[in-house]
Amino acid sequence: MTRYKYSGRDRRGKRQGTITAATRREAMLKLKEDGVRVVDITEVPETLMTTEISLGNPVKLQDFVIYLRQFATLLKAGVTIVDATGILAAQTESKALKKALLLAEQDLREGIPYSEAVSKHKKIFNPMFINMVKAGEVSGNMDETLERLAEHFEKQHYTIQKIKSALTYPIVVGIIAIAVVIFLLIAVVPTFVTMFDDLGGELPTITKVVLAASEFVQSSWWVIILLIIGLVALVSFLNKNKNTKYYMDYFLLKMPVFGNLLKKAALARMMRTLSSLFSSSVPILQAMAIVEKVVENEVLAKVIKESRGNLEKGRSMAEPMKDHWAFPPLVTQMISIGEDTGALDSMLSKIAEFYEKEVDTGTDQLKSLIEPLMIVFLAALVGTIVAAIMVPQFSMFDQFQQINQ
Repeated sequence: MTRYKYSGRDRRGKRQGTITAATRREAMLKLKEDGVRVVDITEVPETLMTTEISLGNPVKLQDFVIYLRQFATLLKAGVTIVDATGILAAQTESKALKKALLLAEQDLREGIPYSEAVSKHKKIFNPMFINMVKAGEVSGNMDETLERLAEHFEKQHYTIQKIKSALTYPIVVGIIAIAVVIFLLIAVVPTFVTMFDDLGGELPTITKVVLAASEFVQSSWWVIILLIIGLVALVSFLNKNKNTKYYMDYFLLKMPVFGNLLKKAALARMMRTLSSLFSSSVPILQAMAIVEKVVENEVLAKVIKESRGNLEKGRSMAEPMKDHWAFPPLVTQMISIGEDTGALDSMLSKIAEFYEKEVDTGTDQLKSLIEPLMIVFLAALVGTIVAAIMVPQFSMFDQFQQINQ
């Protein structure tokens, strides 16, 4: 929702203030219902205090896919773009999408093309979507373009969910392991300190280490919290800078076990986007420039930029990919075949399908491998602390038996 500052008159005389509404027209209608004759109304600029903070796209991918499917269905049924936009704005459950669609509807009623209306909301509608819609407007196949977009985002959503499911289990188990260890160090280990002092003698190394860790966690817990906050802030800062993000993406793609899976997912996303743009008759150089922005991986984006440079010189787009470790021979060979046969969009689609299946299979295998490893990891952590407590007790028990004998 947007805040508007207004001035006007009612039965009592002059009146001014602010009102919240989705669009300027809606604000004026609300004021009219309240008996206010509006003289001037302006949008209040957003400040740090009023701006809604969101990471990435504020609209869930699933909600966006539903919107595209419904939009295509309405257009096929003969509903105009203006009316369809208004209907979907009232129907969607996403607040961010609802606001954008209401503003787009207002622009559409003023005669602005749909692609231009949605291009004002770049956080929701990315360059790929806008350019494919432009191509759909020119060709007159908006319903087919929207169906193609829905399919694209649907497959993208599925791939992302598979990656998340593979990474969620180790992260959750890791958090539980850390929580259990901290609990043992704070609540359990300190109760044995007095007993160990009374026992006297030399404590085992493992017990000394655990007691030192317990003392550190109790006295300097704030240091751990500050380190975690600092690490999160550092990663966030590095991820926002284009130069440092390149090295972060490089590290992620080279990471053992997970790196290969992330690389396949990134390649699937890249090829699927290129295929969708080519299928919608978006010019190849423009399509490459769009993919460079939306691929969300600086390592691949750098190669795409080089490929675009090759195309501008009349060379093959596959050449820079052949010399780069991130692109397997399968990708470069199929792209070369697509360029030679004139079926590049079809080849890119097949590459995307191949890597989407690879991600699907890889995540299932990874989950079956990680589960036992994480159980062993958790058992080792807890077992170490338990052993540190029990070993001195066994020693004390042996001493007690020797005294009695």
